[in-house]
Amino acid sequence: MRLKRSKKNKARLLSSFGKIKEEDFDFELIEKYFRSKNNHQALQVLNDKTCADLDVEEVFMFLDRTHSRVGQQYLYNKLRVIPKSAEPLSLHEQIIAKLIADEGFRVVVQSELERLKKDDVYQIVSLFQEEHIKPPSWYNMIKLLSFSMICFLLLLPFRAQLIIPVLCVFVINVAIHYWNKKNLHQYLGSIPQLLRMKNVADKLYTNEVLRDLSPHLPASVKILNQVKNRMSFFQMEAKVQGDIEALLWFLLEVVKTIFLLEPLLLFGALKRLETKRKEIDDVYSFVGEVDSLVSVASLRTGLDAYCIPRIDEQGKVLSVENMAHPLILACVTNSVSVNDKSILLTGSNMSGKTSFIRAIGINVITGLTLNTCFAHKMVLPRVKVYSAIRISDDLVNDKSYYFEEVLTIKDMLIQSNSQGRNLFLLDEIFKGTNTVERIAAGKAVLSELKKGDDIVFVSTHDIELTDLLKAEYELYHFSEMVDNNKVDFDYQLKVGKLKNRNAIRILQINGYPDSLIEEAVCISRQLDESKMAALH
Repeated sequence: MRLKRSKKNKARLLSSFGKIKEEDFDFELIEKYFRSKNNHQALQVLNDKTCADLDVEEVFMFLDRTHSRVGQQYLYNKLRVIPKSAEPLSLHEQIIAKLIADEGFRVVVQSELERLKKDDVYQIVSLFQEEHIKPPSWYNMIKLLSFSMICFLLLLPFRAQLIIPVLCVFVINVAIHYWNKKNLHQYLGSIPQLLRMKNVADKLYTNEVLRDLSPHLPASVKILNQVKNRMSFFQMEAKVQGDIEALLWFLLEVVKTIFLLEPLLLFGALKRLETKRKEIDDVYSFVGEVDSLVSVASLRTGLDAYCIPRIDEQGKVLSVENMAHPLILACVTNSVSVNDKSILLTGSNMSGKTSFIRAIGINVITGLTLNTCFAHKMVLPRVKVYSAIRISDDLVNDKSYYFEEVLTIKDMLIQSNSQGRNLFLLDEIFKGTNTVERIAAGKAVLSELKKGDDIVFVSTHDIELTDLLKAEYELYHFSEMVDNNKVDFDYQLKVGKLKNRNAIRILQINGYPDSLIEEAVCISRQLDESKMAALH
């Protein structure tokens, strides 16, 4: 029977490799490691605004092919943290290549990682990232009561009158025992899973190719083994509570109550774990790193095309060939190269401008964090990424769309004056205000953002900006074909500014009255003349 299950499990793992997960994602738990981790040594921790603009949660659901909750949390943190310098990529690529080529090795690794698939595993991070509960000020009384009960029970056969203090102490112990249940409950998931994670790390470490990921792991495991016996109680407790053997549970509960074993073991274990945070983190990071590499291997296997980017640590070039947006099915690919100048995009709604800007941001992030891009070739500098794409009114704080946009772009201007290179992604700059001031302010801001070594990708409907910024920005556009009463988009990036306007033409082919169309055309010409006069 076990052999049959093993074969079935192997077949499942082989068939699922390279495919998207079919499961629910609880980001409150997935983000738990990221939210508490100290990433101060990173080049950048992507802020929530940029992640919302680039649909990072949806991108993560596409990227995530991990097999453990540890790996899932670790991969999410990895995606949101751009490192200051290149990680040991040659070692990572060696492991990824072996995972792709060696099915036997991969299945062994995946099977071990799947031992950490229960939701309780998400709570392991609380053992090394959060404050533990402290013993009460009267904790010594718990020790005294436990010791007293042992003494009374040993002497009871010889002194029958001790039955009264035994009963008195028992009543007190019952109260303390059930008072402590809420404390114990917090750790019934995390501590047993910590033991399981340690065992998984031990098994994974037997693979020689994985050892260089954490040369000091045996020392950390050895230190955790020093508190293994105390932690084993929680493993037994969790298992017993999950069984239907009521009699065994009742007998164990009586023994624990009489001698106050639960509070003594809980606070004793926590005291020892308090000094083992680094070692728990080491084991967690090793398992998480292995699983994240499995995920990248699976991701690459499932893609029609990908590349390992060349990261130019000193250069200013951002170049990409046949780049796709990973969330768009049958995505039309595009190529572009930036050197010194930035990119100003024009085009009508739904032509592909915003998706292209998002694709640039996503590919830069996955290139810098996962060493994987959704393109045939990509060269990029090490940059921080900031965006102003999806902006809305903040009704709670009484801030309008325009005011929110002003604050977001102000942060970009501050960042442009800091050290390091930035990638700024903007969609329809200052669209929350009137045309003349939008164009004037937009030109001033985009010129300021481009003064240093930063790279800007910005889209606009304001054709006037192309003439004002052509010396600082490369001009590109997306366009559509309006013919035979229909509109067709090719989503192809084209050199130069958009020359044709089709908004009124689209009204016409959708049956708007001729008199309305004539009036719209006339007003459009008048507005063009007045705008240019105002700007000059």
